[in-house]
Amino acid sequence: MTEAMQNEIKESILTEKDIRTAYFRWYNYCEISNSYERMQTVAFCYAISGILKKLYPVKEEFKAALQRHLNFFNSQGIWGSSLLGVAAALEEEKALGKEISDETIINVKTGLMGPMAGIGDTIDWGTWKPLFFSIAASFSINGGIAGFFICFLFALVPFLEGWYLTRLGYRLGRDAISRLLEGGWIKQLIMGSGILGLFMVGALTASNVTLQIPIAFTMGGTETTIQTILDSILPGLVPLALVLGIYTYFRTKGQKFGRVVFFLLALCMVGSLIGLF
Repeated sequence: MTEAMQNEIKESILTEKDIRTAYFRWYNYCEISNSYERMQTVAFCYAISGILKKLYPVKEEFKAALQRHLNFFNSQGIWGSSLLGVAAALEEEKALGKEISDETIINVKTGLMGPMAGIGDTIDWGTWKPLFFSIAASFSINGGIAGFFICFLFALVPFLEGWYLTRLGYRLGRDAISRLLEGGWIKQLIMGSGILGLFMVGALTASNVTLQIPIAFTMGGTETTIQTILDSILPGLVPLALVLGIYTYFRTKGQKFGRVVFFLLALCMVGSLIGLF
C-alpha cells in the first residue's frame, strides 16, 4: 500500500454505510418536514445528524454542527441530495482540522440549492415523470399489466439517481456542483432528455389520440369526407393540431389543467351531438 493511500485512509472518518444511512433518511423524509419558515431544513438536519455525531463526539461541537444545518434549506429532493454529500465532505474536512469555516458550509448549501432544484425539476418531474407515465398509460389502456411495472421503474430510477448524486457530492466535496455545472454535460443531459420526451410524446399522440371529422359531401359525383382530405395532406393532422393547441395554451396561459379537461369534454360532447366528430 502506497503512502498516499495510507494517508487517504487515515484522513477518512466516514464510511459508505454512513453516507448510505444519511441518504436513506433524506430520501424518506425530505418532503415531510416542510414548513413555511424553513422548508426542508429539519429533514436535512436529521439526515446528516448521524454523520455529525460520528465526526464530533464532543457534545458542544456536535450541537454547533447541528446549528449550522438549521438554516433555511429548500431544493429538489433527488438532485438536492448531492448537497447532502457535499455537506458531509465539508464537515469531515472540518472535523479533520482543515480550515473550513461555518459560513463556507452554510453558503455552499444555500447558494447551490436553487440551481439543483431547477435541474432536478426539469429532468425528473418535467421530463422523466411524464415520459414514464405516458408509456405506462399506453400499456395500461388495453388492460396490460406492464404499465404497473413501468410506474414502479419510475419510482426506482430517481432513488438510484439520488444515491449516485449523494456519493458523487461526497467524493468531489465542495467543488462537486461547480464541476457539474461547468462541465457542460448537465446542459446536454437536459437537452437530450427534452428531445427524447418530445419524441415519445409525439409517438404516443399519434398512437392514442384519435379525432376524426366524418362530415361528407359530394365533389365531382363522388362522395368524400373532410377526414379523407385531411389524411391525404397529413395522417393524424387533427389530433396533432389538437395537441399543439393545448401545448400553446399551456405556454401562454399557464398549466391550467382543469380548464383544458373541461374544454375537451365539452368539445367532444358538442361535436358528437352535431355530427362534427
